[in-house]
Amino acid sequence: MVLDTGSDVVWLQCAPCKKCYSESDPVFDPKGSRTFAPVPCGSPLCRQLDSPGCDARKKVCEYQVSYGDGSFTVGDFATETLTFRRRASVPRVALGCGHDNEGLFVGAAGLLGLGRGMLSFPTQAGIRFNNKFSYCLVDRAASSKPSSMVFGDLAVSRAARFTPLLKNPKLDTFYYVELLGISVGDSGTSVTRLTRPAYEALRDAFQVGAARLKRAPEYSLFDTCFDFSGMTQVKVPTVVLHFRGADVSLPAGNYLIPVDDKGTYCFAFAGTMSGLSIIGNIQQQGFRVVFDLAGSRVGFAPRGCA
Repeated sequence: MVLDTGSDVVWLQCAPCKKCYSESDPVFDPKGSRTFAPVPCGSPLCRQLDSPGCDARKKVCEYQVSYGDGSFTVGDFATETLTFRRRASVPRVALGCGHDNEGLFVGAAGLLGLGRGMLSFPTQAGIRFNNKFSYCLVDRAASSKPSSMVFGDLAVSRAARFTPLLKNPKLDTFYYVELLGISVGDSGTSVTRLTRPAYEALRDAFQVGAARLKRAPEYSLFDTCFDFSGMTQVKVPTVVLHFRGADVSLPAGNYLIPVDDKGTYCFAFAGTMSGLSIIGNIQQQGFRVVFDLAGSRVGFAPRGCA
């Protein structure tokens, strides 16, 4: 399943399909499950959806979720028991049974919503896993190991440095932290949001530190790129994220990434015109990112994928 900390609703592709993308495993058929139970229209669980609908003929609650890249899923809302490896199971998880699913889900059976809202998996399974989970994302281009996810007390790494979680009552799905600044090499730029002006300050500081490196043309959304062709070692400026209570020093591979096979690398930050900044998965690679919801904090443990 796709893991998404930026949304709440859990869903699976379900037979019969009106329109389903190709997935690696057989499409889930609720007729073969003894624990699958449709949610009635107008029930309290149905009303927790942002845009609940109702199939009047079946009297079943309907859900629909759209994502920022244009992907979407539509279908029946139900409860089901989810079972993980080592026989850990969570009964009566509210989830979508998607009959029309379109977008960039790359063969996954569905999506596990890991957001902070009422319908997310961490919220529904909070008691079962003591309100704690963590993940570690590997660099898919450089590692044969899979990324990993842990639920429960074992999810909390002793090596993690923690920063408090903040709340936004207007949008409760996302996890908010306070970024006090970003330091680049011996110079620094203090930002609270990576809006376009703040990004430009960060980029300019990095360019000053990397002035001796050979530049390359812009690539896609990246406006700061370098030509490392023929080089076996490169010295680049350091980048440190300064959260309240936690300094996170990024490995070079988390902010300079290859974009072709000719030795072109780009600075993996980008500006946004919105007021919402996102810490992307490239910057998170190799860290065990710990969500201690019981303690209302998020932690970062370097070299956490071992």
